[in-house]
Amino acid sequence: MSDGIRIGVLASGSGTNLQAIMDGCSRGEIRGRVVVVISNNPKARALDRARLAGIPAVAMHHRAFPDRDTFDAKLVEILHSYEVDLVCLAGFMRVLGPSFIRQFPDRIMNIHPALLPAFGGLGMFGDRVHQMVLDSGVRFSGCTIHFANEAPDGGPIILQAVVPVLDTDTAQSLAERILVEEHRLYPEAVKLFAEGRLRVEGRRVRILPAREPLAVAE
Repeated sequence: MSDGIRIGVLASGSGTNLQAIMDGCSRGEIRGRVVVVISNNPKARALDRARLAGIPAVAMHHRAFPDRDTFDAKLVEILHSYEVDLVCLAGFMRVLGPSFIRQFPDRIMNIHPALLPAFGGLGMFGDRVHQMVLDSGVRFSGCTIHFANEAPDGGPIILQAVVPVLDTDTAQSLAERILVEEHRLYPEAVKLFAEGRLRVEGRRVRILPAREPLAVAE
């Protein structure tokens, strides 16, 4: 399609990674655009960011639904209604069930604030991750972009960035340094997807070389 891929973003908080993706689209670095933003938190700053950019913003509190499957089914319905090609989880604080995952095979990206497979899984989010990193004594942490599958934080890894863990770090200072890398890495992963350069092969993601531009006949 002429305007590239259609991206749906799920976010629960401030939406800084959403902003990084929207900015990448606006600058023309990502061949695509965000067409809908959905949050389970009606007060999420991410919704305000979407509205300011003229992007449809949908608030749907998970507690308004009788169970996870019903909530997930509504998410699927909305995303399909906007004909999204790629779903980006950007600080979305809900575990998505298998029925949701199966609707978008290898088309759901997630970001995690550590170097998976370490410090991932159920309950591992936000400052809890960074504090566990500090408590473990490891010397490096970072962030991971991966395709989501039915195992929390268990999908094939697309990109990672590494930052040193300093002796003076707190969970907050480590989080701030990693966030800088998140804002760089997530748009890059979306760009690669939009260019058709990501191929899932079992547990691995191959990044294909960029296509050479077509020569113009004299």
